[in-house]
Amino acid sequence: MSPEESQMKTIGLLGGMSWESTKVYYQEMNRIVRSALGGLHSAQILLWSFDFEEIAGYQRQGRWDLAEARMTEAAGRLQSAGAEAILICTNTMHKLAPAVRASVTIPLLDIVDAVGSALSAASCRRPALLATKFTMEESFYKERLERNFDMKVMVPDEDGRNETHRIIFEELCQGTFRPESKRKLLEIIHTLSEQGADSVILGCTELGLLVEPSDTSLPLFDSTLLHVAQASEFALSKDDSKEEAEKYRPSKYL
Repeated sequence: MSPEESQMKTIGLLGGMSWESTKVYYQEMNRIVRSALGGLHSAQILLWSFDFEEIAGYQRQGRWDLAEARMTEAAGRLQSAGAEAILICTNTMHKLAPAVRASVTIPLLDIVDAVGSALSAASCRRPALLATKFTMEESFYKERLERNFDMKVMVPDEDGRNETHRIIFEELCQGTFRPESKRKLLEIIHTLSEQGADSVILGCTELGLLVEPSDTSLPLFDSTLLHVAQASEFALSKDDSKEEAEKYRPSKYL
């Protein structure tokens, strides 16, 4: 098949944050494309994989300006290489989504929109958000859900936020998966359920490596898989409008 006959668009991934979850993006996008098109088809993907120690250092230091410069530079390189849409393969770095979006002329497919669409489709309005402390404590993620999808987002107490953050950075991002950490996360989810949560957002792309839907009675929304579904649907669509593309919500592949 020649490039002119390609049945899909090329997706640019800003990954490596961490690579433990970026590999899920790659694997799942290819799985969906093969399922949709059959045969030997696979996804057209360009990947910029950061050295996460650098990015995590900027996060710890509060140097979001330096992280922004690296993110926008990489997004521009992906566009120059032929990407037709950009994904930031991490929830926390969507803090910089407005800057990344403004730095390119192709669509940025937002993970918060993918999550919000799925919550709305399931009639969930009080989700519990598990994520890094940056995502749970700052406003960029919760406010987008509340403003665009009429959600009331709940987060763990301070101890719960600290422990969730620790598990993400000290274990999951380093490929360590401990049963006792899974139990702790499920305890946090149970507490939030008793406080009125009607669903759970795995709002860190690594959390789905440890917690599964069968682990909790609450509906569980894995941000990684939802983002992948959003990107795959866009890649397989015929729509070339940036404005319409940035409204993309995953549906067929949920």
